Amino acid sequence: MKAGMKPKSMLLIVVFASGILVTQLGAQSPAPAGTPAPAQPTAGAPHRPQPNRPPGRAVAYYGLVWGVESLSVKWAESGEMIRFSYRVIDADKAKALNDKKAEPSLIDPQAGVQLVVPSLEQVGQLRQSSTPEAGKSYWMAFSNKGRLVKRGDRVDVVIGQFHAKGLLVE
Repeated sequence: MKAGMKPKSMLLIVVFASGILVTQLGAQSPAPAGTPAPAQPTAGAPHRPQPNRPPGRAVAYYGLVWGVESLSVKWAESGEMIRFSYRVIDADKAKALNDKKAEPSLIDPQAGVQLVVPSLEQVGQLRQSSTPEAGKSYWMAFSNKGRLVKRGDRVDVVIGQFHAKGLLVE
C-alpha cells in the first residue's frame, strides 16, 4: 500500500480496475459452440457489391404471368455483347419469350440506346427459339457495338408483350 492512501480509496481503485478487465475479457470471449464467428474485414480487400436482384413482387410476377425466373443481364465478350438469360418454370407461359416472330430488344434509357439480337449469316439469330421446357435455362445475346451499355446500367428487355424493367447489367 502506498503511503498516505486510505484503504477505502485502494478498494475503489481495485474494483474499478477489475470492472474494466472483466468488460474487456467479456468482449473478447469466444462465441458459444456452434455459433459462427463474425466475419473480420480484411484490410485492403476490395468491396464487391452483390448483384441487385429484382424485388420479390417482380420475381413473383414474372413467374406467375410469364413462367420464368432467374432473369439476368450480363456484360459478355468484353462488352461487345449483352447476354439476357432466364430459367423456365412454366413452359406454356414462357412460349412468348421463345417466339421466333417476336423481335427482342434491350433498352438502356441512361445511354439512350436500343440493342437488337444480331443475325449471323451461317448461324442465324443469337437466341434460343426452341420450344421451352420447364427447368431449362434460355438466353439471347444483344449486340453492344461501341459498348454503349455498361456494367451497372439498368435496362429493360422487351420481347413481344413481355417487358422486364430495371434489370441490372452485371
